[in-house]
Order: sequence, then C-alpha cells, then structure tokens
Amino acid sequence: MSLLSIIVAFDQQRGIGINNTLPWHLPEDLAHFKKMTSGHPIIMGRNTFESIGRPLPNRRNIVVTRNTAWQHDGVETVNSLEDAQSLINGTDAFIIGGAQIYQQALMLADRLIVTEIQDRFDCDAFFPEIDSATWVETTRELHTSATKQVHYAFVTYEKK
Repeated sequence: MSLLSIIVAFDQQRGIGINNTLPWHLPEDLAHFKKMTSGHPIIMGRNTFESIGRPLPNRRNIVVTRNTAWQHDGVETVNSLEDAQSLINGTDAFIIGGAQIYQQALMLADRLIVTEIQDRFDCDAFFPEIDSATWVETTRELHTSATKQVHYAFVTYEKK
C-alpha cells in the first residue's frame, strides 16, 4: 500500500508563504525536503510549480490545476488530487503545496512531515490547523540553523 505524505515548512502562525514565495531561507529545511522527496512522486498545485519554475529533478512532478490547457515539459497535469492519487497508485508520494492543495490533502494524507520554524514571518498563505483528534505526533527533532541561528524542528505526524 502506498503512503501519501504532506511535507511542509511553516512558522509559528502556520505561515507557509508570501506572494507565492517562501518568506525564509533555511538551507537545512531545503536539504531535508530534497532527502525526503528524491526518488518519489511529488504533487503540487500550479502556483507552487510556477513559484519553483521548473520540474524538480529525480522526482515525478505532478501538477494539479483546473486549467485543462496548462502544460509544462517534464510535468504531468491532473485536475484533482484524486486524479493524482490514481497516477501514483502503489507508490509513496509527497504533497508539496500550496495552501489550497494542503487543505484538500489533509483528509487524504497518511502522514505529515513538518518543519516547524520557531519564528514569525509576514505570510499570506497558511497551513491548516493540525487536528489532534486526527493526527498524533510520532517524532520531533530539534535543530538550530548553522547560518541563520533560527530554531526549528522536524516533526512527523501519523494519522490515527
């Protein structure tokens, strides 16, 4: 059976972005993201893909968009998360954003992989509340960024 994971970094207010960009630069989180997702399909909304600007290497890139005419080299397009799930049936995959996709994916996902950044940033996009009736924290690794002196934690939640 495949495992569908949401991977996200957010600040103390669950902020995930501003103006379709990350409001922070945390190299350790980017390395963690790469390590976790390499070799696996990644599913994202069109705005998230456009903010990245290119397909991420060593990953099957699947973009969810309502625009049936939208396409990009190196990317598979679907109209819904359910369609994306049917493409990756039997394979572990990661939902990588944005806010609307995360909201829809919470009921479909089996696991949350969260980088909790212990700071506040100016954000206009937010991750939904993690409901303790649905999710249980299974691991927490505390870290401090070597270059930014920002405290953060890699946290895993499993669906109950």
